[in-house]
Amino acid sequence: MRRPRRKPFDWSTALITACMLTAAAVVYVRDGWDRFAAVFLGDVHIFVDILPKMGAGCLIGVFSTLLIPREMVARLVGAESGFRGLVIATFAGVIMPGGPMTVYPVAGAFLVAGADVGAALAFVTSWTLLGYARVLVWELPFFGTNFVLWRMAVAPAFPIIVGLLGRYVAKAVAARGVKI
Repeated sequence: MRRPRRKPFDWSTALITACMLTAAAVVYVRDGWDRFAAVFLGDVHIFVDILPKMGAGCLIGVFSTLLIPREMVARLVGAESGFRGLVIATFAGVIMPGGPMTVYPVAGAFLVAGADVGAALAFVTSWTLLGYARVLVWELPFFGTNFVLWRMAVAPAFPIIVGLLGRYVAKAVAARGVKI
């Protein structure tokens, strides 16, 4: 199964480019050349810093699809996996280490390997809401045990709900004949 070729410049790229150019013009007019140059050079520094992390995250995503057989992905978190697939994707998101530079490429790679939209959404949502690194590094020290326990009692339902909604929307869109 071949993936459709994506255009390198689409409406989302045009929108982001327009927002960036507008913001740059506002900074230049309001604060002058010196501030514009400082912001631009700071952004270049961030870009250069993030680029290797993005590359590593994309490689992790690609290699993870090669490590796990396509049939296994389709069986565990594919369209026919049902509620169990959403639970598996949620658990995978909870234990997934790393930041967004790792998680989003892995989620995209699992979509290519046979996971359905609902499972990918449950995976990303559970990483966002339930990731162990966030709890240990940020929530426990700043909010305390009581807050974390209450949040952990409530939050696990949300990735499942998001996954179910994602499956429903994907089926509704597919029924209209639109390719996702």
